[in-house]
Amino acid sequence: MPNYSIKSPESTEEWESYLLFRWEVLRKPLGMTKESLSDSIEDKSFHLMGIDAEKNVIASGRVHFNSENEAQIRYMAVDDRFKRRGIGSEIVDKLERYATSKGAEIMVLNAREEAISFYSSLGYEEVCPYHSDTGIPHQTMRKSVL
Repeated sequence: MPNYSIKSPESTEEWESYLLFRWEVLRKPLGMTKESLSDSIEDKSFHLMGIDAEKNVIASGRVHFNSENEAQIRYMAVDDRFKRRGIGSEIVDKLERYATSKGAEIMVLNAREEAISFYSSLGYEEVCPYHSDTGIPHQTMRKSVL
């Protein structure tokens, strides 16, 4: 049995922990401010977080719609201590299921270079380079979920 669970943040405390985790893992190491931890469509997005037995956030992921049939995954992160245990794959699967239940036919994401093989293993294909606000190389990836 896994030593974590996946859920959407609900309480103010959970939201704060979830957003702080995203910043600490994805933005802080790049010298980016806490102001960069969220964007203008947080309230229009579906969020998931992984939590360990002590209720610490250990993973994050979000999906939002770019159009009626295209959904985008963003802010995927897994604590280094929990990588390669299936939590990232489980979050992507749950985000895809949510998006398809709302009409998504295509999933897109912008993967950091070190994550390309992970997303490829989940059926995503490289489309083109993406220039991120983080300044590090990314690749736009796409998957049909019809």
